[in-house]
Amino acid sequence: MKRHYGWVIVAVGALMGCIGMGSLFSLAVLLDPIAADTGWSRAGISATMTIAFLAMGVGGFGWGWVSDRHGPRVVGIAGGLLLGTGLVLASRATSLLVFQLAYGLFLGTAVGAFFAPMMATASAWFDRQRAIAVSLVSAGLGMAPVTVAPFAQWLLSGHDWRTSQLVIGCVAWAVLLPAALLLRRPPATTPGASTPASAAGKDFTAREALGSRQFVVLAATFFACCLAHAGPIFHVVSYAMVCGLSAVAAVSVYSLQGLAGLGGRLLLGVLADRHGAKPVLIGGLLLQALAIGAFLPTSSLGEFYAVATTFGLAYGGVMPLYAVLARDYFGPRIMGTVFGAATMVSCLGMAAGPAVGGWIFDRFGSYAGMHLSSLAIGLGAVAIALSFPPLPRMRPERLRPA
Repeated sequence: MKRHYGWVIVAVGALMGCIGMGSLFSLAVLLDPIAADTGWSRAGISATMTIAFLAMGVGGFGWGWVSDRHGPRVVGIAGGLLLGTGLVLASRATSLLVFQLAYGLFLGTAVGAFFAPMMATASAWFDRQRAIAVSLVSAGLGMAPVTVAPFAQWLLSGHDWRTSQLVIGCVAWAVLLPAALLLRRPPATTPGASTPASAAGKDFTAREALGSRQFVVLAATFFACCLAHAGPIFHVVSYAMVCGLSAVAAVSVYSLQGLAGLGGRLLLGVLADRHGAKPVLIGGLLLQALAIGAFLPTSSLGEFYAVATTFGLAYGGVMPLYAVLARDYFGPRIMGTVFGAATMVSCLGMAAGPAVGGWIFDRFGSYAGMHLSSLAIGLGAVAIALSFPPLPRMRPERLRPA
């Protein structure tokens, strides 16, 4: 039983990511009712997501450090408490500032506990099939648009936005807190078995790892990747409508893009287990950049479906591979800290991409500049990834029951 418990960790991590990210992005469903009821500006409500992404980045780093030292269970419980609390407080907010702080800071910090630490924990449970395990945890994030968002829409059909948000918060508590009790530290490695870092002759401390060339390249690639795709993801509905598609058709493009991202996580995870994370990441980044560029001549619904499918497969597929590479370079002991720090850097790109894309459209009346700049940044991510140092050669790592 113990030798297979890693798959329980994978399931719990995927569930937490789904509930956490789905609750965060339920704001897109609640946006119109909130604006109509309160009179708050859409820009002000939307700015909550920028706060959330920044909090998610900082939180991911902090939670990764806590997970390395105290285990994932305390992180999962704290994240579940924060998520529900943020939703409940935001549902009672009487001013935009209180809403932004309750929703943005609490939910962003909570989701930070479910992303980097859970992926780091899952990677530490596996020697073989590590990439597919991490990809399955990441796939939970891809399920968010088809689970929590429809649930929020169903709640709105019979309740106001405050009651709907309150219910989502209570459900989050009811699901996440019991699930967090299933989290465990990975079993210790057999004495004498080498980790990637020790096999290379270097047992990194967290401070040394964060100053290493491996980490700089990892974080820079992660940042450029997220900065490249954040704008096109966020603005795809608006861009499709600018190109003449109806609102319903434009939303269907966004949904298909999200589903393709779910499939991409699984496909690239399998390929990474067979061929290594580094070459698969480079190939995925190149495909992502080319897909971004393919949006420029796209106009018909069929063309949008084709490009969105390719784009979703690429950006969804590469995301889990950063955790795999962090594990390969630095081993499991400081994995949470290292991947949390890389995630914090990447969140700066995620926070900037939508805002920059909106500024370009407001300034020039077109999304062409956004796609061209995203294409250039995406190709830059490929160039940075090509500078990854060689992975350490190591003996197979054997796990024993704790």
